[in-house]
Amino acid sequence: MTPTLELGVIGNCQVAALVDKEAAIVWCCLPRPDGDPVFSALLTAEGSAARHGAFRIELAHQRQTRQCYVPNTAVLETTLTDESGNAVRITDFCPRFRRRGRTFRPMSLVRIVEPISGRPQITLRLRPTARYGDGIRAHALGSNHLTFTSTAVDYRVTTNASITAILEERAFVVDRALTFVLGPDETLEQSPAVLTRELLTETIDYWRDWVRTLAIPFDWQEAVIRAAITLKLCTFEDTGAVMAALTTSIPEAQDTQRNWDYRYCWLRDSYFVVQALNRLGATRTMEAYLHFIDNIASSAEVRELQPLYGISGDPKAEERVVPALAGYRGMGPVRVGNSAVSQRQNDVYGSVILASTQLFFDARLARAGDAGLFHRLERLGERAQAVCELPDAGPWELRGSEHVHTFSAAISWAGCDRLHRIAMRIGDSRAAVRWQATAHRLQQRILAGAWNERLGFLASTFGGSDIDATALLLPELGLLQPQDPRFLATLDAVQRDLREGDLVYRYRHADDFGRPSTSFAICSFWMVNALAAVGRHDEAREQFERLLARRTSLGLLSEDIDAASGELWGNFPQTYSMVGIINSAVRLSRRWEDSL
Repeated sequence: MTPTLELGVIGNCQVAALVDKEAAIVWCCLPRPDGDPVFSALLTAEGSAARHGAFRIELAHQRQTRQCYVPNTAVLETTLTDESGNAVRITDFCPRFRRRGRTFRPMSLVRIVEPISGRPQITLRLRPTARYGDGIRAHALGSNHLTFTSTAVDYRVTTNASITAILEERAFVVDRALTFVLGPDETLEQSPAVLTRELLTETIDYWRDWVRTLAIPFDWQEAVIRAAITLKLCTFEDTGAVMAALTTSIPEAQDTQRNWDYRYCWLRDSYFVVQALNRLGATRTMEAYLHFIDNIASSAEVRELQPLYGISGDPKAEERVVPALAGYRGMGPVRVGNSAVSQRQNDVYGSVILASTQLFFDARLARAGDAGLFHRLERLGERAQAVCELPDAGPWELRGSEHVHTFSAAISWAGCDRLHRIAMRIGDSRAAVRWQATAHRLQQRILAGAWNERLGFLASTFGGSDIDATALLLPELGLLQPQDPRFLATLDAVQRDLREGDLVYRYRHADDFGRPSTSFAICSFWMVNALAAVGRHDEAREQFERLLARRTSLGLLSEDIDAASGELWGNFPQTYSMVGIINSAVRLSRRWEDSL
């Protein structure tokens, strides 16, 4: 079966997994989301996926499949039905629950397989991998478990199903509920059946309680709730990091080699992620992420601040190609690590300041910003103004060239502007005057350097003639007003040159790999927000509705969308895309008090 991105996501902010429409677990890394994939079939060539890399539950003579989430949870249900109407339901989740005043998120996946009609016959194929794609077998057997070793952890699958049936992949009739617990190599104190039912109830209760705390808009509630849950599943709660995605090397477009490892935390994304979490009222997740960013900025030398960090805060992300995996649909290479870590991306300093500003203005947060944090941010501000007009790899991380990118400069300006506002907030008038003057000077230079008088738009680089979608963010950052004639002209240019239907390309000019052939999902949401900002609300709402229709059947999005076919490409699920759904819905929704 050809892999697709019609995938369900389960997780608990410690581990996560992707489940396809046939109920196969095709991607899962242990002991955390950036670890060795114990299920890696998502990145194997067509025809080889059945050999190893998945946990499959195959129904004999299957005719149809149906998949949905338990409402307002991260619990996934897949129903398989055969030609005679016999059916099984597979419930997948990662336990997350509260006990003794704490939230528990064990390194564990749970599967419950139960007959719901007739006498369904299934075959279990449990074929994990190690070392990024090498097939492995159980090295220990028990009465009720199999033990495996990955590169970093021993784990076991405990079950009340027949161990022989699993090892021999022998078909059998499901006449009772079967349970599977993948977790640490430790003996379960309860029977799998009893334990999994308790964990299922507690996990459903946790997610429904969490959703009740969200400040969701009146319109598009289902879409926002699913985006919010998925955004949370992309967090690594132990440190507060938010990953760009849960996968590596899903190509941005067919046969392009634009395959990158996104299981990292990008500082550039931080402002927009914080903005989404703030609008949702997900303050604990937001606060943890802010302090993850603060820890990085505090521990690094200012001149060595990187574009991305590991989810532990590790600055190392050396890129390598792994030979054992052929890639999504055989479209390699499969990369581990990301060379962007060593690029010069001048927006990182302003990005940290933008995100950290929340700590000084949000009274809900337990650990507010103080004078000490402000002075640390000032050091970043000094660096931001120093690099503002220097060449870098830019927001799209070009690997073969550097330019003075308008967006990088705008983020640097925004950092200085926010330092002015923070200084006013904490009563440091001398610093406020200094940063206000710095921001004003940079603003004038950026607008002059980016404006192309001949073409009539704000170019992607100083003195350049190309345009990219980050220009849509300039009013949101505050660099100029939405009604400024320069922005209105730029908006028209983006619509003319980068828009195809309801989708927007990040740019159309050639880069290191040629011209992009798929649209970048977040750019389409930027267009929605820009239309709303200039007063074209009806048009913005209509375009947003069309974008929501681009989601998978479970309400998720990847990084890229093919404008012609509508097919999703790029790493999955994409945090930036979930952020786009949330921020646009909040901006465009009717107010509760006006709608009831």
